[in-house]
Amino acid sequence: MQDNPLIIALDFGSLNEVERFLEPFNKHNLFLKVGMELFYKEGPRTVHTLKEMGHRVFLDLKLHDIPNTVLSAMRSLSSLGCDLVTVHAAGGRAMMEAAMEGLEAGTPAGETRPACVAVTQLTSTEEARMQAEQLIPVSLEESVLHYAALAKSAGLDGVVCSAWEAGKIMERQGNGFLTVTPGIRMGTDSHQDQKRVATPEKAREAGISAIVVGRPIIRADKPVEAYETWMEAWKGATR
Repeated sequence: MQDNPLIIALDFGSLNEVERFLEPFNKHNLFLKVGMELFYKEGPRTVHTLKEMGHRVFLDLKLHDIPNTVLSAMRSLSSLGCDLVTVHAAGGRAMMEAAMEGLEAGTPAGETRPACVAVTQLTSTEEARMQAEQLIPVSLEESVLHYAALAKSAGLDGVVCSAWEAGKIMERQGNGFLTVTPGIRMGTDSHQDQKRVATPEKAREAGISAIVVGRPIIRADKPVEAYETWMEAWKGATR
């Protein structure tokens, strides 16, 4: 992801809604996130449709299961042509290694395997809740940094993290290790269910690889204008 993309989260319930949303974007080549709601409703045809339109696809299913199951699942997903996929770092090193094995095995000859990033701690997670509900006694930042190191040791391409931890992750794991960051909001936006948020300007200054933005774009009255405004903030451009 050398171009530091802004990934639009397609938080819709059907492919018809997605297609209507994308109609005015006919001049844009986008990077689009397909999450569980949309994929479970519409299945692989969602990825096929978006790829036929010329867009890149982040398939965010956050796999977390025994290693053999994740290996088989990733072998299937890698054949869809998506560009980026996720697992949960909490699944452990063996599971993440199995995910990479499945991706390599399932990628058609001559094609590039999807990049794989591990979810560390969700951006909706607060430290006190993590400690109480997950029984993790360390700080939230330390938990995220530990998961990032584990993902790197398993051969993954990067992690999903908040902007709050991205700088230290890159310091420890190197700039080539991807940091994909949700929880991005303009200064005037509602945080909604996100807890560890940052502005696109802060994310850019932190050197983050990619940001993920959903509702501020897909629920905007003029989505194309909203997207372009976000891109200007993210890339540091001016009109």
